[in-house]
Amino acid sequence: MIKIKLTIDGLRDIKAWQEKGYKLPKFNYEEVKSNTMKKPNWIHFGAGNIFKAFLANVQQNLLNEGKSDKGIIVAEGFDYEIIEKMNKPHDNLSLLVTLKANGSIEKTVISSVVESLIVDSQDEENWDRLKAIFANPSLQMVSFTITEKGYSLKDAKGEYLPAVLEDFKRGYETPVSYIGKLASLVYERYLNGKAPLALVSMDNCSHNGTKLYNAVSTFAKKWVANGLVEEGFEKYVDDANYVSFPWSMIDKITPRPDGSVKEILKSDGFEDVEDIVTSKNTYVAPFVNAEEPEYLIIEDIFPNGRPNLEDGGVLFTNRETVDKVEKMKVCTCLNPLHTALAIYGCLLGYTLISKEMEDSELKTLVEKIGYVEGLPVVVNPEIIDPKKFIDEVIKVRFPNPFMPDTPQRIATDTSQKLGIRFGETIKAYMAREDLDVKDLKYIPLVLAGWCRYLMGIDDNGNEMELSPDPMLEEVTPHVSGIKLGDKGSFTENLKPILSNGSIFGIDLYEAGLGEAIEGYFAELISSEGAVRETLKKYLS
Repeated sequence: MIKIKLTIDGLRDIKAWQEKGYKLPKFNYEEVKSNTMKKPNWIHFGAGNIFKAFLANVQQNLLNEGKSDKGIIVAEGFDYEIIEKMNKPHDNLSLLVTLKANGSIEKTVISSVVESLIVDSQDEENWDRLKAIFANPSLQMVSFTITEKGYSLKDAKGEYLPAVLEDFKRGYETPVSYIGKLASLVYERYLNGKAPLALVSMDNCSHNGTKLYNAVSTFAKKWVANGLVEEGFEKYVDDANYVSFPWSMIDKITPRPDGSVKEILKSDGFEDVEDIVTSKNTYVAPFVNAEEPEYLIIEDIFPNGRPNLEDGGVLFTNRETVDKVEKMKVCTCLNPLHTALAIYGCLLGYTLISKEMEDSELKTLVEKIGYVEGLPVVVNPEIIDPKKFIDEVIKVRFPNPFMPDTPQRIATDTSQKLGIRFGETIKAYMAREDLDVKDLKYIPLVLAGWCRYLMGIDDNGNEMELSPDPMLEEVTPHVSGIKLGDKGSFTENLKPILSNGSIFGIDLYEAGLGEAIEGYFAELISSEGAVRETLKKYLS
């Protein structure tokens, strides 16, 4: 069997790759690398799947079409093993496997990433290179996919993390916290001519640019107050003419490396296809499997210019429109539907989101949440049609049998998602004179399902592992004493959960939904199989 190897040398055997249907780069890699090393214009923090499958591919397409002559530099500040064990051995190449809903797959070798670094102030070579990149006036954009937790300077109690406190005292030279290291690199730019720069969070969280600004600005203020940096640094960070923090909305599903995809690649003769799990529990492989639909909308404030990503399908607009797109997706058209499938999928023993869409009750549930309860209060951003977006989610994205996404993965951190995914719709109903919040039937059914999920028992009465969630220790004790078949009032158990505004963004009893949720919950726990029977009752 012909072997194909994911390295720059391995790509020289063009015929072997093309015979197996791989799309190869169409540009001069060495020339692009040289241009980028001399005058970088884009560095990205976070070497994970969403970066490889989406952002790196956008730039790849621009390079292939001759619309750019520079690549991307990637920096990893959380899990250095990604760079050491995956990027370096493969010369920063990766393989994008696009899993289309019609069953076909597209295999694309991505070579737009020309350099990879670890964000470690103790590593002199990498740190000096990062400082040189930030000092270079050519740099236009620093983007981030580091998860929402990456921007947090405080713990769950609202106290500064020890590493952050240490950086506040020690200053910018050898920081150890993630944002401390970023702030230090921005200060390096300040010291070398105060050139403008855009810091662009592309993480899937509300008002992501403001979260990033608050974190970096806090460091600037603390360092100025402690006399560790020049006073002008604080003004530099606070002035959008110098440092901007655009909002963005990103949407593309990129699950963990899938075993069936790995087998396809093996049969092609693809070498070194094995994924690894790092010591920080990151799942990485030389390939990333992803769905085809993708959206990236960015607020267009770039004080030093920007890469021409609009030629690759990225939409640039104003902050208000970004906010509307984000609300449309997160509050109505995608995320609430995903969470509904996650909760009930776990209870009913599903391990694939796509399989759930073959379940008539679950398919009807997400249709009712999206079209019936969500659309009347959807925020319409105009640049994307909400109805068409839901159509694509329900008809193309979720049912894609080749997308190995699981309800268990989506159920992670559910307590942190319910407020924005359902609470905002409830509040919108309460605010509208022409709508009655008590007409909501399916959102309360999902919230009751979450309370049932917290029992850690599936619909067959078997013990069920709960996905990681920072509030499990607080909420599960309220339902731990309940058994299937119990009857009576569950107000005492559920009220501490349903009245918790930090979970739902609202007290559900004050909203007039607490009792309805209790009623659904009583039905869901009435016996083994009651979850299925309840869904049939309300959705058949």
